[in-house]
Amino acid sequence: MQINKLLALVLALVMALSVCASALADWSGSDYAAVADVVKTSYAGKTIILHSNDVHGAIDGYAYIPTLRNWFYDQGATDVIVADAGDFSQGTTYVSTSKGYSAIQMMNTAGYDVVTLGNHEFDFGYAQLMQNLADAKFTAISANVLLNGTQDAILPASTVITTFDGVKIAFVGLETPETATKVNPGLIKEIDFTTFGDLYTCAQAAVDAVRESADIVIGLFHLGVDSESKANGYRSIDLLANVTGIDFVLDGHSHTVMTAGEGGEAIQSTGTKFANIGVVVIDNATKTIEDNFLVSTAGLKKDKNVLAKAQIIMDAVDAQYGAVFAASEVLLNGDKAPGNRTEETNLGDLITDAMVWSVVKEGGIAQPESQVVGITNGGGIRAAINAGDVTMKDINTVLPFGNTVAVIYVTGAELLEALEASTFCTPDAVGGYPQTSGIKWTLDTTKAYDQGDVYVLDGKESSYYAPASIQRVTIEAINGEAFDPEAVYAVVTNNFCAAGGDTYNAFARAYNEGSGFDTGIPLDEAVMAFVTDVLNGTITAEAYGAPRGSETQIK
Repeated sequence: MQINKLLALVLALVMALSVCASALADWSGSDYAAVADVVKTSYAGKTIILHSNDVHGAIDGYAYIPTLRNWFYDQGATDVIVADAGDFSQGTTYVSTSKGYSAIQMMNTAGYDVVTLGNHEFDFGYAQLMQNLADAKFTAISANVLLNGTQDAILPASTVITTFDGVKIAFVGLETPETATKVNPGLIKEIDFTTFGDLYTCAQAAVDAVRESADIVIGLFHLGVDSESKANGYRSIDLLANVTGIDFVLDGHSHTVMTAGEGGEAIQSTGTKFANIGVVVIDNATKTIEDNFLVSTAGLKKDKNVLAKAQIIMDAVDAQYGAVFAASEVLLNGDKAPGNRTEETNLGDLITDAMVWSVVKEGGIAQPESQVVGITNGGGIRAAINAGDVTMKDINTVLPFGNTVAVIYVTGAELLEALEASTFCTPDAVGGYPQTSGIKWTLDTTKAYDQGDVYVLDGKESSYYAPASIQRVTIEAINGEAFDPEAVYAVVTNNFCAAGGDTYNAFARAYNEGSGFDTGIPLDEAVMAFVTDVLNGTITAEAYGAPRGSETQIK
């Protein structure tokens, strides 16, 4: 009996060595230059952390993870831990059509160990997220997302992974408080987020709870370093300046490519969509971090099994959404900055025109057509549309949130407030930046924003501040007629903005008082119908070759 066990053990060892040798032989080619340029020494006696962030639906990229993990094992690493810093549930039709569930499937297949939540994990609602996570084979952590009423965290604040050599690595998770207004507030009424200075207190408590027993504490944060987040102190560099006991931060949210913060802080972030994979090297003997770097995925092979799983998902979505329904003569701008979060774009013009048309043609708006305008938040425009054939998948990728078209009635003064609040930091990018239809307006970025009280919605503090006065925005005309701050205008928007998403608290006040309605028309379907019925299936250069000039910026 003992001999049989010994023979089985030897056989297993031989097979393992055979697989290892085969893998190394395969990796000797130029396809692995991306690894060879960085990984030049033995990793015996080391623990490796691989990390990603802001994958945003690039599900075939998960196939890079086993490749890199196996490489480090074959270089002698004792443990390879895989982590993600959030925003995996949205970004392409491959995840949005399953309401984020296909991302969980792919992370299970790739072998993730621990993740934190990004704001886009809540795009389909709190209940849907928790349903998705119920099937996760990895640990999800977040210290500062709390249930209303009890104020209990919806997930564990941290997790500790003990390596083969006994190194205890604690991961502490944090979510950006900006989620409260970057997600449709109506979908997350069950939860709250710790804000302002309370974020530091919450983080410190989570770190203190594991610091004494852990050898290394890793912050797994979805905070980023965007200038938009600076005013409230929500950046990862702000948190490190106010919280002690964190050895290193794996960051997400701002799509930044960095191996250190702007002041040399111990922060690393990979960019987005698997452009890079982050690596942190821990020496098991000293139980300290000895190196960190990024590995470009350019030229890196994909694991066949994980890629096959991704291909099944992609093929099914492509079969449903890949049909061509129109053509475009021009590139429609899907950029973030400069783009939809900083200025008027031709794609913003197309979307807002389609929104207004989709409602006006049905009737039911209380105001005359001359007093109907369109506004959508630039942060809700997620991709470009290239010249050439246009598919349903293209439109759904641009507008992946499942938003519907809504109508609210506001005074001219409230409309001014919304525009002022939504451009508070321009020329820096802001998700609430207004793409408009029917409004002729000017933004003077040389003037300071007159910051008033923090916006409060349903008793919860926002990440944004009301304007104490209107300093930067003027409205010259509404559909060619003089603007009247006392008149009532019908604003066609999306249900996210109507509910107070981003900077649109002024809209939420009116909407919550019953001054408006949700049409139930899906936003992507409104755009497709407009292109088909009004533009006769062709987005022409004459109509949308350039922004129409609704907005003027003084810089």
